[in-house]
Amino acid sequence: QVQLVESGGGLVQAGGSLRVSCTVSGRTFTNYAMAWFRQAPGKEREFVAGISWAGYNTAYADSLTGRFNISRDNAKATVYLQMNKLKPEDTAVYYCAAASVPYSIQLPLAENYADWGQGTQVTVSS
Repeated sequence: QVQLVESGGGLVQAGGSLRVSCTVSGRTFTNYAMAWFRQAPGKEREFVAGISWAGYNTAYADSLTGRFNISRDNAKATVYLQMNKLKPEDTAVYYCAAASVPYSIQLPLAENYADWGQGTQVTVSS
């Protein structure tokens, strides 16, 4: 059974930092790109960050570059999202996703991901 389990969400004050993690089981982790998406109440799901299968290439939503950092540990089958200088508008449920095909994909496209986690809530207070 494929499982993507996010953890590390919570409540943080504006300007603070938070790191969320996603551990994958039941499917191959190496050779597959990973990504984080988020969905705020009343809004569409949006791409946050993606990382290539080997970790050499990353992509970020334009508004997040410089504040967020995605990384992966293939030995632990885990992808991380470090979020710094958080703003109230970063409040959302954050989902990790695993690519449907191995190797290179267009990281920001949700349709390129086959498996999704259940999400972890991140709330930033002003």
